[in-house]
Amino acid sequence: MGIRRAASLAAIMTAALVSAALLPAAASAAPPGSAPEPVAVELATGMVQPLGSVIGPDGALYVADRGAGQVVRVDTTTGATSTYVTGLPVTGPGGVLDVTFIGDVAYLLISVVGPDVGGTDIGGVYRVDDVDDITLIADTATWSIDNPPDADYFVPSGVQYTLVPYDDGFLIADGHHNRVLFAGLDGEISEVAQYGNVVPTGLQLGHGTIYMAEAGPIPHDPSTGAVVAINPKHPVERVVASGYSLIVDVEAASCGLYALSQGDSPGMVEPGTPGLPDSGELLRVNGNGTFTVVVDELDRPTSLSFVGDTAYIVTLGGDVLMVEDVAPDRHGMWGGCGGMGAG
Repeated sequence: MGIRRAASLAAIMTAALVSAALLPAAASAAPPGSAPEPVAVELATGMVQPLGSVIGPDGALYVADRGAGQVVRVDTTTGATSTYVTGLPVTGPGGVLDVTFIGDVAYLLISVVGPDVGGTDIGGVYRVDDVDDITLIADTATWSIDNPPDADYFVPSGVQYTLVPYDDGFLIADGHHNRVLFAGLDGEISEVAQYGNVVPTGLQLGHGTIYMAEAGPIPHDPSTGAVVAINPKHPVERVVASGYSLIVDVEAASCGLYALSQGDSPGMVEPGTPGLPDSGELLRVNGNGTFTVVVDELDRPTSLSFVGDTAYIVTLGGDVLMVEDVAPDRHGMWGGCGGMGAG
């Protein structure tokens, strides 16, 4: 992993923000007998540099509102927001980066908040006990410092970026140390796999396979942005699809697998430079290893969640966008129907 590549991940969290463009509320008229093209509409707004998200057991969307030090609950029908957890640590680059559930219990991934980045908190997996009360379950920051990766790095504690429930714990992608960790509910941590300069981001569990999004190194060339499949017990990458830059998440709808591109890279830029505004894309993963653009002109999207065939996209500018019926044409898509598990 190079310093430029790692800084690009930090850019997703620290870029100077502009208001997200308001996307059209309705599709253009479609020819008779054809399905309208999916469009993104604003469902909720007002968050501060949000990153990860997940559909909770109650059907609401839970968003890691990093810059505000909280998790926000978003009603997926009305767009109404409420604070689910508050008082979480925030540093310039870090804070709560992701949220997930095991049953009715919520867990948070808090990263880049320790002394090695000027903070005073502990990075790791936390259990939510109340709106203002969390408990450390696994100290991934200290473990990462004590067990450095076989890669270039400049943040000793790493950037644990996303987590997904797996067995009696969680799989965690570290986009700075270029590896996947396992953190058990008992606090035990181990390395699942070490990768080259791929920048692992989103994770999705489906039928015993982990699908992993890779942003790729700077410059974020489309050839290096990919969705790959790994078996946690034999974690050799198998490319599922590639061809778009800065893939930051991968999720399953009721039919098929989808990915999220943060957009076009400005090229060989200085560390900390984000992708270009309004160039992000929601992508359908095809069975032939390609992507199909479902919706484009998204402003620096960071995470993706689904209820059925409705997509919920979180953007760095603080918005939640909704895209209904993402799969009007199911021909050739990856994964078929029937669901692939929670991400």
